[in-house]
Amino acid sequence: MADLKNNWTFDEIKSIYNKPLLELIYDAATVNRMSHKFGEVQVCTLLSVKTGGCPEDCAYCPQAARYNTGLKAHKLLDTKEVLEKAQDAKNSGSTRFCMGAAWREVRDNKDFDRVLDMVKGVNQIGLEVCCTMGMLTEEQAQKLKEAGLYAYNHNLDTSEEHYDKVITTRSYKDRLNTIGNVRNAGISVCSGGIIGMGESHDARIGMIHTLSTLPQHPESVPVNALVAVEGTPLEEMKRVSVFDMVRMIATVRITMPKTMVRLSAGRLDMPVTEQALCFMAGANSIFAGDKLLTTPNPSFTDDMAMFDLLGLTPREAFKQEPTEQLV
Repeated sequence: MADLKNNWTFDEIKSIYNKPLLELIYDAATVNRMSHKFGEVQVCTLLSVKTGGCPEDCAYCPQAARYNTGLKAHKLLDTKEVLEKAQDAKNSGSTRFCMGAAWREVRDNKDFDRVLDMVKGVNQIGLEVCCTMGMLTEEQAQKLKEAGLYAYNHNLDTSEEHYDKVITTRSYKDRLNTIGNVRNAGISVCSGGIIGMGESHDARIGMIHTLSTLPQHPESVPVNALVAVEGTPLEEMKRVSVFDMVRMIATVRITMPKTMVRLSAGRLDMPVTEQALCFMAGANSIFAGDKLLTTPNPSFTDDMAMFDLLGLTPREAFKQEPTEQLV
């Protein structure tokens, strides 16, 4: 089993990231075999329970109210509808159900009370329930924990140095504070980022450095390729190459061996051959279903055909891995 370490230096991570590609993939695959059941992939579903109207200015996001992307906004869904979607996701093979709300932060109001009911209901269905709803206080995190929340997603998006070129309405410290509040409440942390937003390779390495030097590694790190949406400031950005995705995934896998590395946004544009490289490099989780919040995603049917072709097996819910002390 690969040793865990949270005192990585930037230069150590950079030397891993810049290895010859085939050597990097080999090293990451070796770590993956040591730390996880080979070929086992967690299938997750992401549902937008409240869409659009967000006051933030995240340059990649079609849900920002200030951008004209043609997105149809809707208020918080009814609990019954959400639980039906969760049951459908379980029936299709998902073991984690993540609910996203386009809020800047969670507020203590009737909507939050309804979210707590959703969390309780999804938990009773037998799914790992996750939320991504913006900034969160420690008290709110504790309420979510008591309702049965398994994980909370709050992405760093990019490195601290590149951050203000993408977002100005929320600070990097705000994001780290929310991650700390989630961790203190005993909730599993899901935090990663997006590549293809005009950042340098050093910025990508910087984000991995921040995540891998947290007091405890995130249990899940999503690696997203930017999906450029018309009407957002990043609409002209070109799709990143699969080799850039592979470098990110492999470096995350090596620096955070026990972490679930999620191949997230951008999969729709990746043929199975490219996705196979990502799994070889250490990705062991995907989002399934036709949409990721508001952007298209491969269908469950296509994903199950890919699993069959590549010999992948779905990971069971609530699987506990052996834990090791960070050094």
